[in-house]
Amino acid sequence: MKKLIPVLFIAIVSIVFTSCKKDEGKSPNIALKTTAGYTSANATVAKNTAIKFGITASKAEDKDVLKTFDAAKSLDGGAPASFETQTLTGADQDAYDHDVTITTRNVAGTEKYTFTVVNRDGLTNYVSVTLTVN
Repeated sequence: MKKLIPVLFIAIVSIVFTSCKKDEGKSPNIALKTTAGYTSANATVAKNTAIKFGITASKAEDKDVLKTFDAAKSLDGGAPASFETQTLTGADQDAYDHDVTITTRNVAGTEKYTFTVVNRDGLTNYVSVTLTVN
């Protein structure tokens, strides 16, 4: 009987720990504005063209507030480089609304813009647009 008690204890502990599922949380919400005047989809544009992106983001869970926003650019399939980073505070931690205006370069090629938000738990979400510059 004394040998049976440790075996039962190990079996019960194993069942309890394998049946518990960790809540990994939800990634924050992010979208591009689609109203007139904003670019929200891949497009072909002329050199030296001003392009306006509108970003809206919000927390997906009550406690997982937004912490940072980052905008990055990748030219011709190269590595992305951040050109704007913000630490979010106050009301921006619940819902963030931001416009980014860029001017395409004067060289033909592709420009990929990626906008990323990170929440308190370190979970990320992003949207991106690729511009073909002619």
